[in-house]
Amino acid sequence: MTESVTEPVGEPGSEIAASPGGGSRVTLWIVLPVAVVVGLLVVLLATRESGDDGVDRSLEGELAPAIVGTTTAGATFDLDDERGRWVVVNFFSTNCQPCIVEHPELVAFQEAHAADGDATVVSVAFDDSADNVREFFAENGGDWPVLVEDTGGFAVSYGVTGVPESYLVAPSGVVAWKVLGGVEQQELEEAIDAFEAAAGAES
Repeated sequence: MTESVTEPVGEPGSEIAASPGGGSRVTLWIVLPVAVVVGLLVVLLATRESGDDGVDRSLEGELAPAIVGTTTAGATFDLDDERGRWVVVNFFSTNCQPCIVEHPELVAFQEAHAADGDATVVSVAFDDSADNVREFFAENGGDWPVLVEDTGGFAVSYGVTGVPESYLVAPSGVVAWKVLGGVEQQELEEAIDAFEAAAGAES
């Protein structure tokens, strides 16, 4: 009598694990869908204009959120008091290289409008110290209000995600333009000219 030989029966799916490269294929099919979902989530978060927290990420065409505080010079600043002229609300940090690069552009913009008083700048320090900010302005110039203390709420209300970030506020108090990254004087001048031309055409 010939003895029968019973082949061992493996667990379900053991043939995949036993095949060359099978384990890596299983891992790939698990990781790939997860990576796709995560990637889509990142794109969604990066491109959405407003979050579930209700904070408007663009603000263009909306009334500028309030900015009220004490400047590094000890004076009281209220954005509402600037109605009637253009205001560049600039969020910055002294240890931010793009902020350092853009600073001369803001100085030039401020100086160009100082005589007429039709436009100005206000800087809001982002996660910085008063001493660093005072030293920065002493070395690099800039004769405009600078807020340092308790500025986190302003960053939240404006939806600031990084610095530099600027908002061009129209004389009406409405945000006309949001600028991510460094801003240049010429860009600001051209934006103001364009908005004023459009407003003149509508009137």
